[in-house]
Amino acid sequence: MTSPRKPQGQGGQSQASILSQLHRGLGMNAVSRRSALLFVAGLGLAGAIAACGGNGNQATTGEDGQAARSDTIDLTLVSYAVTEAAYSNIIPLFVEQWEAETGQTVRFDQSYGGSGSQTRAVIDGLEADIVALAIPADTYQIQDAGLIEPGWEAETPNGDGIVTSSVGVIVTREGNPKNIQDWDDLTRDDVTFVTANPKTSGGARWNYLALWGHISETGGTEEEAKAFVTDAFTNVPILPRDAREATDVFFTQNQGDALINYENEVLLAAQQGDELPYVIPQNNIYIANPIAVVDTYVDQRGTREAAEAFVAFLFTPEAQREFAKVGFRPVIPEVQQEFADAFPEVENLFTAEDFGGWSQINADFFADGAIFDQIQAEVARR
Repeated sequence: MTSPRKPQGQGGQSQASILSQLHRGLGMNAVSRRSALLFVAGLGLAGAIAACGGNGNQATTGEDGQAARSDTIDLTLVSYAVTEAAYSNIIPLFVEQWEAETGQTVRFDQSYGGSGSQTRAVIDGLEADIVALAIPADTYQIQDAGLIEPGWEAETPNGDGIVTSSVGVIVTREGNPKNIQDWDDLTRDDVTFVTANPKTSGGARWNYLALWGHISETGGTEEEAKAFVTDAFTNVPILPRDAREATDVFFTQNQGDALINYENEVLLAAQQGDELPYVIPQNNIYIANPIAVVDTYVDQRGTREAAEAFVAFLFTPEAQREFAKVGFRPVIPEVQQEFADAFPEVENLFTAEDFGGWSQINADFFADGAIFDQIQAEVARR
C-alpha cells in the first residue's frame, strides 16, 4: 500500500468516464432523482438480509473421528450500502475460486445499510461472519462489545485492516454558481452547506476531520483549527441525523449551496446516470474503510476458515479492481497503478492516525462536552 499522502495519478479524462470504461457493463440502472440515487448509492440505504439458502455449516464426521468439510457453507457479510455494487461482482469470483480449491460451495447472506445501524445490529445479535464498515470507529465498537478480538487490523494482507479508501469532496449546485473550490469557501458569509451531525453519524466524522485537518495539518494551531471549524459550522443551517437525511436536505429540500460527500459515492452516482458537480479539496482526509472477521460468530458458526479466506481474497487484484470500478480507491499498488488516471492525486492527504487514532478522536472531538459540543455552543451564541 502506498502512502496515503500521495495517491496515484491524474488524467485529463473524467473519472466517471474512465471508471465506466473499465467496468465494461456494470449494468446499474439510473435513478432519476438525485436524492433517491445517493440514497441507493450508499447514504443510508435501509439494511436487509438477502438470504441465499439455509444454514449449511454443519460438519460431518469421518471414519477417523475428524470433522469433515460439509458440501456447503453459509457466510454472512454485513456492510454499508454503497459497497453493494462491488460485492455483487466480487462474491461470485470468490465462490468460484473457493469451490475450485476446496470442492465446497459458499452461499452468502448479505446485509447492506448505514454503517452505524449495521454496527448496532451486529452488536445486538446479527451474526455476521464479516463486517465491512465505513469507518474504523464502527469496527472498534464491535471489538469493544467483545465480538472482535483486538489486533484484527493485522490479520489482513496489508496489515492495517483497510480494504478500500476514498477522499472527501464538495458537491455543488449545477454550474457551481458560488464558485466553491475548497474548504475555505465553506466559511464565506454568502455560502451555506450541508453535512450530517458527527455526533450521530459516524461517516460525518470524516467530514469534520477534513475541515479540522485543513488547518491543523497545514501548520495551523488547535485554536486556529477550532476557529475555522466554528466558522464553517456557522454556515450549516441544519445538522441532519445521518447522511441519508443530509442528502435529502440538499437535493430534495434544496437547502445549502454545497454538500460534503465522498468521492466514491459521486463516481458511482455518475455511473448510474447522474453527474454531480463537485470539487476535490487538495487538503483532504484519507477515508479508510475497514474489513474484519467477527471472531465470536465465526467460531460459533464454524465458518472461520472460509471467512478469513474471503477477507484475504478482497486484497487480490481481482477484487480490488471491482472496488475501483465503482469508485473506491484501491489499496494495493498493482491496482493503484492500473487506475491511476481515474483518481486524481491529492496534494496533502492526512489520516485518522494524524489525529491520534479513533479512540483519541472520539475522546477529543465527539465525547459529551468535547470540542464539537463546544463549537456547537459557540455557533448557537452567534
